[in-house]
Amino acid sequence: MKSDSKARRGFEGDLERKVRLVNKTLERILSRRDLISKELRGPVCYALTGPGKRIRSAIVLWCCEMMSGRVNRDAEIAAAAIEMVHTYSLIHDDLPAMDDDDYRRGRLTCHKKFDEATAILAGDALLTLAFEVLAKEIKSPAMAARLIGELAEAAGPAGMVAGQMADLDFENKNVDEKMLRYIHTNKTAKMFSCAAVMGGICGSTSLTTSGGANEKQLKRLREYGLKIGLGFQIADDILDVCGTSKQLGKTSGKDARQGKQTYPAVVGLEKSRELAWKLADEAVAALGPFGEKADALRRLAESLLNRTK
Repeated sequence: MKSDSKARRGFEGDLERKVRLVNKTLERILSRRDLISKELRGPVCYALTGPGKRIRSAIVLWCCEMMSGRVNRDAEIAAAAIEMVHTYSLIHDDLPAMDDDDYRRGRLTCHKKFDEATAILAGDALLTLAFEVLAKEIKSPAMAARLIGELAEAAGPAGMVAGQMADLDFENKNVDEKMLRYIHTNKTAKMFSCAAVMGGICGSTSLTTSGGANEKQLKRLREYGLKIGLGFQIADDILDVCGTSKQLGKTSGKDARQGKQTYPAVVGLEKSRELAWKLADEAVAALGPFGEKADALRRLAESLLNRTK
């Protein structure tokens, strides 16, 4: 049996391989889009090919691998699509009308590197391109429709957009823990949940649009994604208080200065840490039926809490 240090190194190596695969898939997709003008291609590539963690994309690949024993082409496309949507959200989140940040992933934000209008259009391009590649490059029409529906719901007005709206609405206001959980669940956790489910769908050979043998498993993956997504956001809130701008690749301490509703601000640092670990434990528990096949996902739940950036 591997020691914990060997298991950790194995996990980190596997994550690096997943990141390289996602990056290659993104490059391949962009290289085929000849109709993207050079004025738009520059900012789109700049934002999309930055040194991101690719966690959501890796979850897609791991969940597919767990379900089918390997990463298939559909999962690669789904991973690229969710990364496009995530990057679009970062571009728009950094805009002056939103969080107004100058740095992202250790580099100038898109609107600082180019200009505000260009950044808005680059985000729009990535959002719509994500659905184009799912519609055109997923082999099964039924699977494509299912993936598009999952991603649209998680990213749209009942998901990430709702969370961002509430995040803006409640700046400099008093909120309780219930509202805080609503904001972070929608803003962050639903995209993690979507990644897990999309990966499960890509690895499910008997899945149909109306349900199938794997629906109970997908429910488990959805729960796992929600738990680690919320835990990830709490850890992010903690890092904004305790980390440096160099560590984070973005401006530290901005949440407090902007009056953002965060877990440390509402419940304190100590309880925030306790909640993050509780969510990680619950995420791991959701993976019980998958046995050893889910070890990478279990390791991920722990690693997201111990990160420094």
